[in-house]
Amino acid sequence: MNRTPSSAAPAREHGDAVQGAGPGSDSTLSNGLKQRHLSMIALGGVIGAGLFVGSRAGIAAAGPSIVLAYAVSGALVMLIMRMLGEMAAANPASGSFSVHAERSIGSWAGFTAGWMFTALLCVAVAAEALGAADVMVQWFPDSQPWMWVLLFMVIFTGTNLTAVSNFGEFEFWFAALKVAAIGIFLVLGVLAIFGVLPGTHAPGTSHLTGDGGFLPKGVDGLMVGLLASVFAYGGLETVTIAAAESKDPVRGVARAVRTAMWRIALFYVGSMAVIVTVIPWSAPSIAKSGPYVAVLDYLKIPAAGQIMNVVILVALLSAVNANLYGSSRMAYSLISRGQGPAFLGKVSSGVPRRAVLTCSAFGFLAVLFSFWWPTTVFQWLLNMVGAAVLVVWGFIATAQLRMRRTLEREAPEKLVVKMWAFPVLTWVALAGIIAVLLLMLRDENQRIQLLFTGGFGLVLAVIGLVRQRSLGRGTGPAGQ
Repeated sequence: MNRTPSSAAPAREHGDAVQGAGPGSDSTLSNGLKQRHLSMIALGGVIGAGLFVGSRAGIAAAGPSIVLAYAVSGALVMLIMRMLGEMAAANPASGSFSVHAERSIGSWAGFTAGWMFTALLCVAVAAEALGAADVMVQWFPDSQPWMWVLLFMVIFTGTNLTAVSNFGEFEFWFAALKVAAIGIFLVLGVLAIFGVLPGTHAPGTSHLTGDGGFLPKGVDGLMVGLLASVFAYGGLETVTIAAAESKDPVRGVARAVRTAMWRIALFYVGSMAVIVTVIPWSAPSIAKSGPYVAVLDYLKIPAAGQIMNVVILVALLSAVNANLYGSSRMAYSLISRGQGPAFLGKVSSGVPRRAVLTCSAFGFLAVLFSFWWPTTVFQWLLNMVGAAVLVVWGFIATAQLRMRRTLEREAPEKLVVKMWAFPVLTWVALAGIIAVLLLMLRDENQRIQLLFTGGFGLVLAVIGLVRQRSLGRGTGPAGQ
């Protein structure tokens, strides 16, 4: 397919990312997601498994300054979400930032960002299914992990093969459980901080200033904590992909973006503040059981470990479901724009089933690699997509920088959501992304991931450029 839009102004309304694209176009996707689905996907999307599982390493590295680390990385994520929201509200598309990058930067950029994100989600499906299986094996020690992985993959592949409303319902209830869990945790934590909870006394600032102070491991520790916190944020892009399959995508995206700030501040920064205020950051229980379980144990909440295992399981299964959905829709959007094998673009009953099956198959193949070659092939896959989200964020910021000016000139009425202090904060976001990449270069383990991701991205970019030139697609802002 050789689409060459005349400008970066939106070419579609209400879910048609590519007009006139034929049977494989976004226009054949359903609009079965309701506003309540989008609202809860946006609300629960920021509460990923990384918040519960990954925060342990961040606290160990940064101490109480992990609160500052999450605040800084959260500010960067809010800027990215605002930029993505501006473009998604002006041009809702199941390809989200891939479509925006194609129109604003060039076909190669949409190709690179889209396929890198698809690969990231497919590998993430494997990692999260394995994590969920580990939780189940703890409860059922005689069972095998592969049994649970197979069960979860079958369930969520089946969910995504049926109507999109089924995906929405699963995510609605998964998100509701995650929001309820983190909400209860925050309430209990605040009560404990003020000494209101029975059996507790107000700790004041003793845990924030004692045991090495607020920066017990110095600026280097804060930088390590910052890296850990950046990669804890997950699922923010899903709502802009899902919005294209709703009846009112503009309203859904606008509402999600406008509430992003308080959600990030409350769930991430708030929970970190509760943890390091209620108990010492160096408490052995944090390293042993995890920060959330350690706090609940300190508050004498019965069966704290099992409660958190349930919450972590829900977060992991939610991620499996959302990532299968997101990867299939991104792959489908790329295919509908002529950037992938056409036979995978068939849509049945409003669902790109071949894309779903393909992404599910790649996810399950990655799981098999984890059993067969855990330290080689599977580790290579993890490294290959380790910094992929930063590459995607870079494309989002660059696309918004170019698309905003075109929209202001040609279709200002489309700017329902606007990036704050444009273009200053867009440049701040780009500088923040570069700073995180430089921090990754300083860390030996992170450096390996960055190099693998860089190599993968370079290969995709070269393929995208070759395709762009062979098909005669332009490289200018209008995609001409």
